[in-house]
Amino acid sequence: MIGRLNHVAIAVPDLQAAAAQYADTLGAKVGAPQDEPDHGVTVVFIELPNTKIELLYPLGENSPIAGFLEKNPSGGIHHLCYEVEDILAARDRLKAQGARVLGSGNPKIGAHGKPVLFLHPKDFNGTLIELEQV
Repeated sequence: MIGRLNHVAIAVPDLQAAAAQYADTLGAKVGAPQDEPDHGVTVVFIELPNTKIELLYPLGENSPIAGFLEKNPSGGIHHLCYEVEDILAARDRLKAQGARVLGSGNPKIGAHGKPVLFLHPKDFNGTLIELEQV
């Protein structure tokens, strides 16, 4: 059902410093920051030959990333994103197998302009999973 790894998301306490570290220290191609108000984050994508790294920074008072950074002040891996062909079929299959879909269960538009869903980390070995329709 899942396709390739789309990205690994890392919550960071300083978006500018983290982006500069990837660009200057590691020599990676770093995109511009983009606000995603529906998700409460500002993101920067790091382009790699085989996937992407998504840097996450809180946007607004109710950002889920703010809570994550309170527990992990240095930042850390927040979620993994896998591609799926049909997000609704994937959702229905996962729910039928007992997996919990976060939020309303209806896809939202993600940072790439495509539908996304998140799966409860307790159902996936303590890892928050994002599914993105390709």
